[in-house]
Amino acid sequence: MPHTIISSHQHHTARHRTHYLAAGPEDGPLLIFVHGWPELSLSWRHQLPVFAGLGFRAIAPDMRGYGHSSNYDSHDAYAQRHVVEDMLELLDGLGRERAVWVGHDWGSPTVWALARLHADRCHAVASLCVPYYALDNGLETLVGLVDRQLYPDEEYPYGQWDYMRYYEESFEQATAVFDADPYLTVKLLFRKGDPAGQGAPAFTSNVRRNGGWFGPLPAAPDMPRDPDVVTEEDLAIYAEALKRNTFFGPDSYYMNHADNAALVAGTSDKLSLPVLFLGARYDYVCETATSGLAEPMRERCSDLTEFLIDSGHWMAQERPHEVNAALASWLSRKVPGVWPQCGQPGD
Repeated sequence: MPHTIISSHQHHTARHRTHYLAAGPEDGPLLIFVHGWPELSLSWRHQLPVFAGLGFRAIAPDMRGYGHSSNYDSHDAYAQRHVVEDMLELLDGLGRERAVWVGHDWGSPTVWALARLHADRCHAVASLCVPYYALDNGLETLVGLVDRQLYPDEEYPYGQWDYMRYYEESFEQATAVFDADPYLTVKLLFRKGDPAGQGAPAFTSNVRRNGGWFGPLPAAPDMPRDPDVVTEEDLAIYAEALKRNTFFGPDSYYMNHADNAALVAGTSDKLSLPVLFLGARYDYVCETATSGLAEPMRERCSDLTEFLIDSGHWMAQERPHEVNAALASWLSRKVPGVWPQCGQPGD
Protein backbone atom coordinates (compact mmCIF):
# COMPACT_ATOMS: atom_id res chain seq x y z
CA MET A 1 0.00 0.00 0.00
CA PRO A 2 1.54 3.36 -1.02
CA HIS A 3 0.31 5.16 2.11
CA THR A 4 2.32 2.85 4.38
CA ILE A 5 5.63 3.90 2.81
CA ILE A 6 7.70 5.87 5.32
CA SER A 7 9.34 9.00 3.92
CA SER A 8 11.92 11.39 5.38
CA HIS A 9 11.40 15.17 5.68
CA GLN A 10 12.92 18.33 7.17
CA HIS A 11 11.10 21.28 8.68
CA HIS A 12 13.18 24.45 9.06
CA THR A 13 12.41 27.61 11.00
CA ALA A 14 14.66 30.49 12.00
CA ARG A 15 15.26 28.87 15.39
CA HIS A 16 15.35 25.11 14.77
CA ARG A 17 15.48 22.24 12.29
CA THR A 18 13.34 19.15 12.82
CA HIS A 19 13.82 15.99 10.81
CA TYR A 20 10.79 13.72 10.79
CA LEU A 21 9.46 10.51 9.30
CA ALA A 22 5.99 10.50 7.76
CA ALA A 23 3.53 7.96 6.43
CA GLY A 24 -0.10 8.01 5.40
CA PRO A 25 -2.27 10.34 3.35
CA GLU A 26 -1.28 13.99 3.70
CA ASP A 27 -4.84 15.01 4.52
CA GLY A 28 -5.36 12.21 7.04
CA PRO A 29 -5.99 12.91 10.73
CA LEU A 30 -2.66 13.76 12.33
CA LEU A 31 -0.82 11.58 14.84
CA ILE A 32 2.58 12.81 16.08
CA PHE A 33 4.76 10.27 17.88
CA VAL A 34 7.39 11.79 20.21
CA HIS A 35 10.34 9.62 21.22
CA GLY A 36 12.49 9.72 24.34
CA TRP A 37 16.02 8.89 25.54
CA PRO A 38 18.19 7.75 23.77
CA GLU A 39 16.07 6.98 20.74
CA LEU A 40 15.07 8.32 17.34
CA SER A 41 12.03 8.69 15.13
CA LEU A 42 12.96 5.11 14.18
CA SER A 43 11.56 3.95 17.52
CA TRP A 44 8.05 4.32 16.08
CA ARG A 45 8.80 2.11 13.06
CA HIS A 46 6.09 -0.38 14.12
CA GLN A 47 3.44 2.32 14.56
CA LEU A 48 3.87 4.57 11.53
CA PRO A 49 2.89 2.10 8.78
CA VAL A 50 0.02 0.63 10.79
CA PHE A 51 -1.69 3.95 11.46
CA ALA A 52 -0.87 5.17 7.97
CA GLY A 53 -2.66 2.10 6.67
CA LEU A 54 -5.71 3.06 8.72
CA GLY A 55 -5.74 6.47 7.00
CA PHE A 56 -3.94 8.64 9.54
CA ARG A 57 -1.07 10.98 8.71
CA ALA A 58 1.54 9.51 11.08
CA ILE A 59 4.57 11.65 11.93
CA ALA A 60 7.63 10.86 14.08
CA PRO A 61 10.21 13.62 14.60
CA ASP A 62 13.81 13.30 15.71
CA MET A 63 13.79 15.42 18.85
CA ARG A 64 16.39 18.14 19.33
CA GLY A 65 19.80 16.63 19.94
CA TYR A 66 18.90 13.47 18.04
CA GLY A 67 19.23 12.12 14.52
CA HIS A 68 19.12 14.79 11.85
CA SER A 69 17.45 17.50 13.94
CA SER A 70 19.38 20.48 15.33
CA ASN A 71 21.94 19.97 18.08
CA TYR A 72 22.93 22.52 20.73
CA ASP A 73 25.96 22.85 23.00
CA SER A 74 24.32 24.07 26.21
CA HIS A 75 22.25 22.14 28.74
CA ASP A 76 19.49 24.72 28.90
CA ALA A 77 18.78 24.30 25.18
CA TYR A 78 17.17 20.97 26.09
CA ALA A 79 14.60 22.34 28.53
CA GLN A 80 11.01 21.41 27.75
CA ARG A 81 10.08 25.00 26.96
CA HIS A 82 12.24 24.73 23.82
CA VAL A 83 11.19 21.18 22.98
CA VAL A 84 7.51 22.11 23.17
CA GLU A 85 8.14 25.10 20.90
CA ASP A 86 9.81 22.75 18.40
CA MET A 87 6.66 20.65 18.30
CA LEU A 88 4.37 23.64 17.90
CA GLU A 89 6.50 24.88 15.01
CA LEU A 90 6.36 21.42 13.43
CA LEU A 91 2.58 21.40 13.78
CA ASP A 92 2.42 24.79 12.10
CA GLY A 93 4.75 23.58 9.37
CA LEU A 94 2.43 20.66 8.70
CA GLY A 95 -0.40 23.15 8.20
CA ARG A 96 -2.48 21.80 11.06
CA GLU A 97 -4.17 23.33 14.06
CA ARG A 98 -4.21 20.19 16.19
CA ALA A 99 -2.87 16.67 16.45
CA VAL A 100 -3.17 13.57 18.57
CA TRP A 101 0.16 13.47 20.41
CA VAL A 102 1.77 10.21 21.54
CA GLY A 103 4.85 10.34 23.78
CA HIS A 104 7.26 7.89 25.40
CA ASP A 105 10.00 8.44 27.99
CA TRP A 106 11.20 12.07 27.60
CA GLY A 107 8.61 12.45 24.85
CA SER A 108 5.95 12.07 27.52
CA PRO A 109 6.71 15.33 29.40
CA THR A 110 6.54 17.04 26.01
CA VAL A 111 3.07 15.79 25.17
CA TRP A 112 1.89 16.36 28.74
CA ALA A 113 3.08 19.98 28.54
CA LEU A 114 1.28 20.37 25.22
CA ALA A 115 -1.92 19.06 26.79
CA ARG A 116 -1.56 21.32 29.84
CA LEU A 117 -0.37 24.52 28.18
CA HIS A 118 -1.66 24.20 24.61
CA ALA A 119 -4.84 22.15 24.77
CA ASP A 120 -6.10 24.05 21.71
CA ARG A 121 -3.36 22.31 19.67
CA CYS A 122 -4.36 18.83 20.87
CA HIS A 123 -7.18 16.51 19.89
CA ALA A 124 -5.99 14.09 22.56
CA VAL A 125 -2.79 12.88 24.22
CA ALA A 126 -1.33 9.42 24.87
CA SER A 127 1.73 8.39 26.86
CA LEU A 128 3.69 5.18 27.12
CA CYS A 129 5.28 4.35 30.50
CA VAL A 130 5.53 7.90 31.94
CA PRO A 131 2.33 9.15 33.62
CA TYR A 132 1.12 12.73 33.84
CA TYR A 133 2.15 14.99 36.72
CA ALA A 134 5.43 13.16 37.32
CA LEU A 135 8.54 13.77 35.20
CA ASP A 136 6.86 16.83 33.65
CA ASN A 137 6.91 18.41 37.13
CA GLY A 138 10.61 17.82 37.74
CA LEU A 139 12.79 15.57 39.87
CA GLU A 140 11.42 16.74 43.23
CA THR A 141 7.93 15.59 42.25
CA LEU A 142 9.28 12.21 41.15
CA VAL A 143 11.14 11.72 44.42
CA GLY A 144 7.99 12.58 46.34
CA LEU A 145 6.21 9.69 44.58
CA VAL A 146 8.87 7.04 45.37
CA ASP A 147 7.56 3.82 46.93
CA ARG A 148 9.28 4.01 50.31
CA GLN A 149 8.36 0.40 51.12
CA LEU A 150 10.68 -0.69 48.30
CA TYR A 151 13.12 2.23 48.56
CA PRO A 152 13.68 3.20 52.22
CA ASP A 153 14.64 6.85 52.40
CA GLU A 154 17.88 6.34 54.32
CA GLU A 155 19.18 3.81 51.78
CA TYR A 156 17.62 5.17 48.58
CA PRO A 157 17.04 8.92 49.03
CA TYR A 158 16.19 9.32 45.35
CA GLY A 159 14.58 5.90 44.90
CA GLN A 160 14.70 4.58 41.36
CA TRP A 161 15.44 8.12 40.17
CA ASP A 162 18.99 8.00 41.59
CA TYR A 163 20.37 7.98 38.04
CA MET A 164 18.79 11.37 37.38
CA ARG A 165 20.67 12.85 40.31
CA TYR A 166 23.82 11.19 38.95
CA TYR A 167 23.51 13.19 35.72
CA GLU A 168 23.31 16.40 37.74
CA GLU A 169 26.35 15.50 39.85
CA SER A 170 28.53 13.73 37.26
CA PHE A 171 27.32 14.75 33.81
CA GLU A 172 30.67 14.57 32.02
CA GLN A 173 31.43 11.13 33.41
CA ALA A 174 27.99 9.76 32.56
CA THR A 175 28.13 11.07 29.02
CA ALA A 176 31.71 9.92 28.42
CA VAL A 177 30.87 6.33 29.32
CA PHE A 178 27.99 6.25 26.85
CA ASP A 179 30.04 7.99 24.17
CA ALA A 180 32.90 5.52 24.58
CA ASP A 181 30.90 3.01 22.50
CA PRO A 182 27.37 4.06 21.50
CA TYR A 183 26.75 0.71 19.81
CA LEU A 184 27.43 -1.27 22.99
CA THR A 185 25.39 1.26 24.97
CA VAL A 186 22.21 0.88 22.96
CA LYS A 187 22.71 -2.87 22.56
CA LEU A 188 22.69 -3.17 26.34
CA LEU A 189 19.80 -0.75 26.90
CA PHE A 190 17.29 -1.95 24.33
CA ARG A 191 15.99 -5.18 25.82
CA LYS A 192 12.64 -6.57 26.82
CA GLY A 193 11.14 -6.54 30.29
CA ASP A 194 12.04 -9.28 32.76
CA PRO A 195 9.23 -10.59 34.99
CA ALA A 196 11.87 -11.81 37.46
CA GLY A 197 12.61 -8.22 38.47
CA GLN A 198 9.22 -7.60 40.07
CA GLY A 199 9.37 -6.46 43.67
CA ALA A 200 13.11 -5.69 43.62
CA PRO A 201 14.78 -2.26 43.46
CA ALA A 202 15.49 -1.08 39.90
CA PHE A 203 19.14 -1.03 38.86
CA THR A 204 18.83 2.74 38.36
CA SER A 205 18.50 3.15 42.13
CA ASN A 206 22.19 2.31 42.66
CA VAL A 207 23.91 4.28 39.90
CA ARG A 208 25.59 6.80 42.22
CA ARG A 209 26.53 4.12 44.75
CA ASN A 210 28.08 2.01 41.99
CA GLY A 211 30.05 4.96 40.60
CA GLY A 212 28.23 5.08 37.28
CA TRP A 213 25.77 3.35 34.99
CA PHE A 214 28.17 0.45 34.47
CA GLY A 215 30.06 0.67 37.74
CA PRO A 216 33.78 1.25 37.22
CA LEU A 217 33.71 0.19 33.55
CA PRO A 218 34.78 2.88 31.06
CA ALA A 219 32.15 1.76 28.52
CA ALA A 220 29.06 -0.42 28.35
CA PRO A 221 29.77 -4.14 28.64
CA ASP A 222 29.24 -6.22 25.51
CA MET A 223 25.86 -7.88 26.04
CA PRO A 224 23.98 -10.00 23.48
CA ARG A 225 21.48 -8.13 21.33
CA ASP A 226 17.85 -8.68 22.31
CA PRO A 227 16.18 -9.71 19.03
CA ASP A 228 12.72 -9.23 20.55
CA VAL A 229 13.32 -5.48 20.67
CA VAL A 230 15.80 -4.52 17.93
CA THR A 231 17.40 -5.93 14.82
CA GLU A 232 21.07 -5.51 14.01
CA GLU A 233 20.07 -2.96 11.37
CA ASP A 234 18.09 -0.97 13.96
CA LEU A 235 21.04 -0.93 16.35
CA ALA A 236 23.38 0.29 13.64
CA ILE A 237 21.08 3.25 12.91
CA TYR A 238 20.77 4.22 16.57
CA ALA A 239 24.51 3.87 17.14
CA GLU A 240 25.49 5.87 14.07
CA ALA A 241 23.24 8.78 15.06
CA LEU A 242 24.48 8.79 18.66
CA LYS A 243 28.10 8.57 17.56
CA ARG A 244 27.61 11.51 15.20
CA ASN A 245 25.71 13.70 17.65
CA THR A 246 27.16 12.35 20.96
CA PHE A 247 25.12 11.80 24.11
CA PHE A 248 25.49 15.44 25.19
CA GLY A 249 22.06 16.45 23.90
CA PRO A 250 20.15 13.35 25.00
CA ASP A 251 21.69 13.45 28.49
CA SER A 252 21.07 17.20 28.79
CA TYR A 253 17.32 16.55 28.97
CA TYR A 254 18.05 15.45 32.56
CA MET A 255 19.67 18.78 33.43
CA ASN A 256 16.55 20.94 33.32
CA HIS A 257 14.25 19.68 36.06
CA ALA A 258 13.81 23.08 37.73
CA ASP A 259 13.16 24.84 34.43
CA ASN A 260 10.68 22.18 33.37
CA ALA A 261 8.80 22.49 36.66
CA ALA A 262 8.74 26.29 36.28
CA LEU A 263 7.27 25.96 32.79
CA VAL A 264 4.02 24.48 34.12
CA ALA A 265 3.99 26.09 37.57
CA GLY A 266 0.96 28.23 38.24
CA THR A 267 -1.10 26.74 35.42
CA SER A 268 -4.17 24.54 35.77
CA ASP A 269 -3.12 20.91 36.18
CA LYS A 270 -6.50 19.47 35.21
CA LEU A 271 -6.76 17.76 31.81
CA SER A 272 -10.22 17.41 30.31
CA LEU A 273 -9.24 16.19 26.83
CA PRO A 274 -9.08 12.43 26.13
CA VAL A 275 -5.96 10.89 27.67
CA LEU A 276 -4.51 7.41 27.19
CA PHE A 277 -1.87 5.91 29.45
CA LEU A 278 -0.12 2.65 28.62
CA GLY A 279 1.68 1.32 31.66
CA ALA A 280 4.45 -1.27 31.34
CA ARG A 281 4.18 -4.11 33.85
CA TYR A 282 7.91 -4.86 33.72
CA ASP A 283 9.23 -1.30 33.64
CA TYR A 284 10.70 -1.09 37.13
CA VAL A 285 11.80 2.53 36.83
CA CYS A 286 8.49 3.99 35.63
CA GLU A 287 6.69 1.47 37.83
CA THR A 288 2.94 2.11 37.87
CA ALA A 289 1.48 -1.38 38.36
CA THR A 290 1.86 -1.40 42.16
CA SER A 291 3.26 2.02 43.18
CA GLY A 292 1.52 5.39 43.45
CA LEU A 293 3.43 6.96 40.55
CA ALA A 294 0.31 7.25 38.40
CA GLU A 295 -2.06 8.43 41.14
CA PRO A 296 -1.59 12.18 40.50
CA MET A 297 -2.51 11.55 36.86
CA ARG A 298 -5.65 9.66 37.85
CA GLU A 299 -6.70 12.52 40.09
CA ARG A 300 -6.21 15.18 37.41
CA CYS A 301 -7.45 13.61 34.15
CA SER A 302 -11.22 13.54 33.76
CA ASP A 303 -11.23 11.42 30.59
CA LEU A 304 -8.50 8.84 31.25
CA THR A 305 -8.14 5.42 29.67
CA GLU A 306 -5.47 3.02 30.93
CA PHE A 307 -4.01 -0.24 29.67
CA LEU A 308 -1.32 -2.30 31.40
CA ILE A 309 0.97 -4.00 28.87
CA ASP A 310 3.17 -6.99 29.72
CA SER A 311 6.27 -5.16 28.59
CA GLY A 312 9.46 -3.47 29.66
CA HIS A 313 10.27 0.18 29.06
CA TRP A 314 10.76 -0.02 25.28
CA MET A 315 7.11 -0.87 24.82
CA ALA A 316 6.51 0.38 21.28
CA GLN A 317 9.34 -1.84 20.06
CA GLU A 318 8.87 -4.85 22.35
CA ARG A 319 5.09 -5.13 22.16
CA PRO A 320 4.06 -3.25 19.01
CA HIS A 321 0.88 -5.25 18.38
CA GLU A 322 -0.47 -4.57 21.87
CA VAL A 323 0.50 -0.91 21.69
CA ASN A 324 -1.08 -0.45 18.27
CA ALA A 325 -4.26 -2.24 19.33
CA ALA A 326 -4.58 -0.11 22.49
CA LEU A 327 -4.01 3.12 20.55
CA ALA A 328 -6.49 2.17 17.83
CA SER A 329 -9.13 1.08 20.34
CA TRP A 330 -8.79 4.30 22.31
CA LEU A 331 -8.87 6.50 19.21
CA SER A 332 -11.98 4.81 17.85
CA ARG A 333 -13.85 5.00 21.18
CA LYS A 334 -12.62 8.20 22.78
CA VAL A 335 -11.58 10.36 19.80
CA PRO A 336 -14.00 9.23 17.09
CA GLY A 337 -13.98 12.65 15.47
CA VAL A 338 -10.44 12.08 14.24
CA TRP A 339 -10.95 8.55 12.98
CA PRO A 340 -10.21 8.55 9.23
CA GLN A 341 -13.23 8.71 6.97
CA CYS A 342 -13.00 8.27 3.25
CA GLY A 343 -12.93 11.58 1.41
CA GLN A 344 -12.70 13.75 4.52
CA PRO A 345 -9.58 15.73 5.52
CA GLY A 346 -8.09 15.16 8.94
CA ASP A 347 -8.48 18.62 10.48
